[in-house]
Amino acid sequence: MPSFPTLEENNVRTGFLKDEQYEALAKACAEEGLWLRALLAVAYNFGWRRGELVNLRVRQIDLASRTIRLEAGETKKRQGRLVKMTEAVYPLLAACVVSKQPEDYVFIREDGSPIRDFRKLWANVCEEAGVPGLLLHDLRRTGVRNLRRLGVAESVAMKISGHKTSSVFRRYDITDEADLADAAARLDAKRAERTEKELIEKHTEAPQASQFLPDEFRHSSDIVTPISATLATDVKIN
Repeated sequence: MPSFPTLEENNVRTGFLKDEQYEALAKACAEEGLWLRALLAVAYNFGWRRGELVNLRVRQIDLASRTIRLEAGETKKRQGRLVKMTEAVYPLLAACVVSKQPEDYVFIREDGSPIRDFRKLWANVCEEAGVPGLLLHDLRRTGVRNLRRLGVAESVAMKISGHKTSSVFRRYDITDEADLADAAARLDAKRAERTEKELIEKHTEAPQASQFLPDEFRHSSDIVTPISATLATDVKIN
């Protein structure tokens, strides 16, 4: 059977939410309700999947230890994980779980119904915030990129986001022009620091004793040779 060349698949999205856009989106979400504002914060900070967010229950929130636990079997990869809440996430989740029972959903609508399909609402708040077309899944990509930008080790970031393989994780770890500019700035700063250090060392070196001698005696040969010559003529060798 003849072989046919295959085309390389390239269906990777590159959308993500910039820091300055997050504030506008957070404000728009807050106007729709606490649940959407809190869901945004969790998605933005930890890069979780939609199913992990909407199915989160009160029993998985531990306010005392400030942790959120995803049980094995409740995630796409069937692996449990534990994360520590950030200072931004904690008060929002605390408000979401107050007066609820352990099996209640964390994120619910005003009438108490669980969150199911909110694509239209999400599209509206994104439009209002000036980020039309942003998908909820783009926050997963954003969370991964932010963790790596902050210097979080890849293995730790993968545990937070729930990525099982490095290859898939790196598809979400997008480098943009701002990242490249930051890298260049760090290199320049490092080079400037090294140059300044070399200049300081050069100007603080201890002076050599020969620097204080007259020019005709600056080298040891200029000092020793005349004395040696005199001794050779004055001393008789038997």
